[in-house]
Amino acid sequence: LVGPDQVLPATGWSTSTANGRVKIRFEQSGIAAREPISVPGLLHKIAEQYPNNPALASKGEDGQWKIITYKEYEDSVRTCAKGFLKLGLKRYHSVCILGFNSPEWFFSDLGAIYAGYSMIYFSGSAEACHYCAVKSRANIIVVEDRKQLDKIMSIKDRLPELKAVVQYHGKPEVEGVISWEELMEMGRQVPDVELDDILKTIGVNECCSLLFTSGTVGNPKVAMLSHDNFTWDAESIIDHMGISSSNKHEAIVSFLPLSHVAAQIVDIYIAIKGVATVYFADKDALKGSLVKTLQEVRPTRILAVPRVWEKIYEKMQEIGAQSGVIKRAVATWAKGHGLQHYVDKMNGIDSNTFSYMLAKKLIFSRIKQALGLDRCATTLSGAAPISVDIKKYFMSIDIPLMDAFGMTETTGGHLLSKEEAFRFEATGQKREGVYSKVINPEEDGQGEMCFNGRHIFMGYLDDPEKTSEALDEEGWLHSGDIGKIDENDFLYITGRIKELIITAGGENIPPVLIEEEVKAQLPCISNAMLIGDKRKFLSVLLTLKTEMNLETGEPLEELAPAAKQWCNALGCDANTVKDVLNGPNEQVLAAIQEGIDRANAKAMSNAQRIQKFQILPHDFSIPTGEIG
Repeated sequence: LVGPDQVLPATGWSTSTANGRVKIRFEQSGIAAREPISVPGLLHKIAEQYPNNPALASKGEDGQWKIITYKEYEDSVRTCAKGFLKLGLKRYHSVCILGFNSPEWFFSDLGAIYAGYSMIYFSGSAEACHYCAVKSRANIIVVEDRKQLDKIMSIKDRLPELKAVVQYHGKPEVEGVISWEELMEMGRQVPDVELDDILKTIGVNECCSLLFTSGTVGNPKVAMLSHDNFTWDAESIIDHMGISSSNKHEAIVSFLPLSHVAAQIVDIYIAIKGVATVYFADKDALKGSLVKTLQEVRPTRILAVPRVWEKIYEKMQEIGAQSGVIKRAVATWAKGHGLQHYVDKMNGIDSNTFSYMLAKKLIFSRIKQALGLDRCATTLSGAAPISVDIKKYFMSIDIPLMDAFGMTETTGGHLLSKEEAFRFEATGQKREGVYSKVINPEEDGQGEMCFNGRHIFMGYLDDPEKTSEALDEEGWLHSGDIGKIDENDFLYITGRIKELIITAGGENIPPVLIEEEVKAQLPCISNAMLIGDKRKFLSVLLTLKTEMNLETGEPLEELAPAAKQWCNALGCDANTVKDVLNGPNEQVLAAIQEGIDRANAKAMSNAQRIQKFQILPHDFSIPTGEIG
């Protein structure tokens, strides 16, 4: 064994076992024919070639950026890996991380991978963490602070595989919890040869990371991603976007949740391959401080979820509404020429008109500087669909916002639009080494989208049935999305076979479990319909249990006995739905909110919490058209 960049023997395209291996989807030529490299191999190579380049930057207590070089980056990862070994990390078990983006998060992630084990990242309630830790056989859990630690301590006795808990910010106040400094000191006491011996056994076609991915029903599945999945996808995206490691000024701001593969592929793998500096945003970045960080860093590449772009758009609209008549007229003129410039580019027309260039110099440059995007060569929106209107708005101010399309099972990036090759409604165009096809198409060309390439995941951990459903015998991933491909190889997603909500923040929400939990908490409710696709938060539409017209099947106004008793117990004498809606109904609304609060307490993440509800005037039925 010569690892870690070796390809170990494998017989199939998929596996569902923790120690499984898969065949690499090599091609005869092109990017998919390139030699594979492991995650440790990639970081070591870059650290050797660019040891003094700035790799990571985080704010110290004095408010100044603290820089970590690529040499220091790898040294810290190796020390962390040896610390994990000292704590008893076993082969084919995991290290779990619970916390916000930071250098320690990266060190823990890559440290576990260096040690030959898989990483898993989670968030949400204590029960959600328990499920994740048990499913991944976690030996070590790394938490950010006391708040996250309390979740783990409440479930610690139900984690039989757990050997240690590490806290990376602040001094642990709970006995037995290891501080970050103690972990690193443990690592320094372990000889390098112990880690090197493990690195020799690693194969690029083995699992290095586990990520939870939502399904429509049941608990989340655990997607297995290999070294080659991450390193090849990062390299292919870099080639596609024209990023060169010779550019020593690449800068990325890390702010998206690292429990999602899109953030990992950009912040960790593309950053390493592109020799970029990653700046860590404040924890409240998505609550309003992000633009301030962008202004300081002036990133060269940015990927954000639609909600981030929507917030910027809303703020810009607010500022514009406060401008005088002349300023608004000038802005309207400039935006008209800005949008036309990109429409022309889309249609293959050279449109560097005098008016556009004048607007670029006088108007657009100031806007981009104010947003911190004046150096940004790539602006992407991903993790959820973004509206065409938002894309057009940013293009009108000379920020070509492009789509990034993918899923956990495609290691994040499958298709990425570029300003020289895009369509407003499309999710992207074919790129080298990445394949899409439509199976069982209808007359209009729409059918289930299937994907292939070296970025396709290995399978679902301990779930051979779901793995075989997702990956066919030829290695094609069946996405569950409905779409079509046009004559220019642009892909359009037009619907979903799976009943899965994707919020504006990019969170995948399986509605059935949440809806059923709401009904379990509220015996007066007959139907709960979750709303949240492309929206900022989840809402739920509720129908009260009512009597039914036995002849027509239509719901009646009169409440069913269970609903009537529930209302009466609250001191509400309602006999019909109209009585509840017209009030006085304060006690009923309060009780419903309490039920929703109880359901929210069991949510797997904050994104799965319901924030609003509405009672509908009648129940769902086939005759009235809501179901059937």
